[in-house]
Amino acid sequence: MKKLFWLCLALCLALPAAAQREYGLRFSSLINDELTLENAIRLGLENNSDFLAAQQEIIIAEQKVKEAKFLFLPQFSLQGTATWYDLDYPMVLPDSVANRFIPNNDLLSDDMKHQFFGAGITATQYLYAGGRFRNTLKMAEANLKQVQSKYEAVKNATVLNIKKSFFRLLYAQHNVELAEKVQQKAGRYSRSLHTGAWNKVKTQYLLSRLTSLKSEADNELQKAQLAMLVSLNKELNSQIKVRGDFKPVEVELDLPRLNLWAMEFRPELKAAIYALELDNLAIDLALSRRYPDLILTGSYERLGFDNLDDENKQISLAVRLPLPYNLSTQNAQRKAEQKQSTLRRAAIEDSIRVQVAENYADLVFWQAEAISRQQTWRDVQKLLSQAERAAAPDLTALEALDAYYQTGRSYYEAIRQNLTAKAGLEWAIGQDL
Repeated sequence: MKKLFWLCLALCLALPAAAQREYGLRFSSLINDELTLENAIRLGLENNSDFLAAQQEIIIAEQKVKEAKFLFLPQFSLQGTATWYDLDYPMVLPDSVANRFIPNNDLLSDDMKHQFFGAGITATQYLYAGGRFRNTLKMAEANLKQVQSKYEAVKNATVLNIKKSFFRLLYAQHNVELAEKVQQKAGRYSRSLHTGAWNKVKTQYLLSRLTSLKSEADNELQKAQLAMLVSLNKELNSQIKVRGDFKPVEVELDLPRLNLWAMEFRPELKAAIYALELDNLAIDLALSRRYPDLILTGSYERLGFDNLDDENKQISLAVRLPLPYNLSTQNAQRKAEQKQSTLRRAAIEDSIRVQVAENYADLVFWQAEAISRQQTWRDVQKLLSQAERAAAPDLTALEALDAYYQTGRSYYEAIRQNLTAKAGLEWAIGQDL
């Protein structure tokens, strides 16, 4: 029975660990080298140092909010002292040892000289601080919201970079497949050609050109793979492929609606709004120094020269009015910073509108261009199939293959630009379409 129990326990511990290992490897290029866009984004975010640093900034800001809440609680301190002395004149101990009064040797009996002990607890509570603690908490909360907005901005920028690299690699893979197909057709055509001496020169040129196009496609694929690995922050010697729908996308939205979405969802604008809120709170915090502090303090201690038999208790209510010289200068400084934040927010709004307009124009253009090139590509494919069935290849067949490849590559480039423009517009408005 015990053996069965320990076997079941070992299985319960091993299965989650195995599942965790598989889950971690599922998104690794070493196990699954054909990444989807979603998996690529996940991998890229998990390995991006800026994104991970932004996550830590949120943790730091959350702890600052907790610290600001602690200001409303009473502050306690425990202290114990042991003092050995030899005084010709009375003294007060430093603040680090509770400011206790020590008489000189003449005022004490011989058995009470040279040593003093004390232990106590002190509690301090601010009953009123001119709103400083409340404003400090509000500033910490506004700072947390600002950090969260910056986190979203870093995330969106990282996702945009990954999408661009992903679509570039997807385009390069299709381009290589097309170039290989064209090269195979060219080899098949050339074996059945019967041309004269002069036409052989042109035939050799066309074959060499198609081979060079294939080499260029391979080189572009290597560069696209490297860019994808950099975006994912993976080892640069890894081999990686991506898979996904490689076809034109259409978005039927008007520019005014996109601008409204951008003003609502862009994290950069939210961060600017929270920065303005921080400046407003900083002004209130500077002005709060004009008001007095109302402080309640209580303490209990045991002390004595050779034991802790003596007992002290006290409760104090204090009013403290600071008289700072820099109150007016700080107020002017905070108002200037508030004006800066207002101007910065207006500049960000204008910049966002420009980004939305530019990416929207790109998407509209490449939507129409991709559809147009798609129809041309289909027509060329159909005509090539008809020509292959109708007659034996001649010199013009190699020229037709060149045109066939250029048309296909042009169509694939249009798809890539179309997808990239959509990703750029999603970044510009701050959400997916």
